[in-house]
Amino acid sequence: MPRHSEIQGIERIVDANINRAKEGLRVCEEIARFMLNSRSLTVEFKRLRHGINSIIKGAGFFSNPIKQRDSLRDTGMNVYGQELKRSSCRDIFFANIQRVKESVRVLEEFSKLKSRSAALAFKRVRYKAYTLEKKIEAKLPR
Repeated sequence: MPRHSEIQGIERIVDANINRAKEGLRVCEEIARFMLNSRSLTVEFKRLRHGINSIIKGAGFFSNPIKQRDSLRDTGMNVYGQELKRSSCRDIFFANIQRVKESVRVLEEFSKLKSRSAALAFKRVRYKAYTLEKKIEAKLPR
């Protein structure tokens, strides 16, 4: 059985990656909607975003995901890397779909501690993101 401090850390990891995945999906959804004018791709991104909520609720990670959040003291808050470098909508899309895939992988791994079915559901979300990435890649201007 994990210690209380370990559980808090896991909950913070899960909360951060839920937010990161959904934020990235929203950016991709907006590109599909307003740049590509694709209703079908917009719907696919929206379904993925809402699907994350369903998986988390079903896995029973927390009753209040915000409870463990401490954004003011988050040690990663002022770490930027490449996130300020974008030169096109294509760059924005690929940065965000990568963000989604990485976050969903983290959720998949940590779900294994709580729910095998949630881990498998996150794996399906990740593969759906791979498929959507390929569909969009062909449509975005270079």
